[in-house]
Amino acid sequence: MKQRITTGIIAGGAFLLLCLLGGLWYHSLLLVMALIGYYEFVRMTKLSPFGAVAMIGYVGVLMFIFPWKLLHVPLPFPLEHGLWVFMLLFLVFTVTSKNVFNIKHAALMFIGMVYIGVGFSYIAESRNTDDGHGLFWTFLLLASIWASDAGAYFTGKFIGKHKLWPAISPNKTVEGAAGGVIIAVIVAVIFSVISPDLLSFGRACAIGFIAAVVGQMGDLVQSAYKRVYDIKDSGNILPGHGGILDRCDSWLTVFPLIHILMLLPY
Repeated sequence: MKQRITTGIIAGGAFLLLCLLGGLWYHSLLLVMALIGYYEFVRMTKLSPFGAVAMIGYVGVLMFIFPWKLLHVPLPFPLEHGLWVFMLLFLVFTVTSKNVFNIKHAALMFIGMVYIGVGFSYIAESRNTDDGHGLFWTFLLLASIWASDAGAYFTGKFIGKHKLWPAISPNKTVEGAAGGVIIAVIVAVIFSVISPDLLSFGRACAIGFIAAVVGQMGDLVQSAYKRVYDIKDSGNILPGHGGILDRCDSWLTVFPLIHILMLLPY
């Protein structure tokens, strides 16, 4: 527990400091986190995280998370074109390796690249919104996600009786999930009370609800694929907390969907 608290204070403090600084400082941190996250993902699939095929994935993640906007550098090609090219490259390796690297491997590597690359790109985009209030939106989403996690944990611990999805995550309960949603909505509404000119009550409720529901699903998604490979943590870069994917599983689903639903300004 002491190690977990120490890591949380140091890592959390460093993250929040760079988030406050914003710009290339914060974007560079997210870029590094994304690359480490992809390394963890590839390693979980039992493939070589430093092999030629993995390098394609790292380049793909970089394509998504590179600070094109901050550096005023135009993206050299539309993202959908890039996605198709990277998919083709993964598929080509199934042929050149004579199916040593097979279609299942290609699908996993491609999914990991999109999951992590797109997820972190939207986390970065939330800090760099054109309205100049990126810090507010980033803290809103992070606070809602963390409130959901804390609410689910404590509600489940004290009144949880009905298992939510025991085959995937045996400790989660229906009562805990509901408590997480309620707490997340309350926290989002507090942001609305503080800055009603930026965030209406209705939109705050929607963001809090989505952050809780989708965030908990993101956590279950990672629990599901870790269970397939019979591992507890995605990595050990954060002693007591696991890996980058363990800490950011909810972020990678919440941030993109909130943007897709156009609940944040661009």
